[in-house]
Amino acid sequence: MTREELCKIRTEHIAKEFKELQPAFVALGDETRQQIITALLLSDHNGIRVGEITSKTHLSRPAVSHHLKTLKDAGIVNMRRAGTMNFYYVDADESQWKKMMELTEYVYEVAKDISENGSCREV
Repeated sequence: MTREELCKIRTEHIAKEFKELQPAFVALGDETRQQIITALLLSDHNGIRVGEITSKTHLSRPAVSHHLKTLKDAGIVNMRRAGTMNFYYVDADESQWKKMMELTEYVYEVAKDISENGSCREV
């Protein structure tokens, strides 16, 4: 396989993974959602309720609920119910985190290869 063919395969793989993970990257790109994730990480492993998040982030309840839905839909945050109460937490077992880490490492490896070899194309 030529270097150019390998480059094409690698970039197609990267593009496919970026497309699949786009909701997670978009969710993480918002500063407000980053504050919510930080608040969740500072809580215990049982998670925290929306009211606790509002007091830690100084956001309104509707804003927190909206952002939590985005994070949950993106596979970044999870929720558990206890009776009528909902507890939100960052789930370390979520496959999204692992996929994002693997993609980031793969892009780094490809970029490093290009940097060391001067180009992705055959010379």
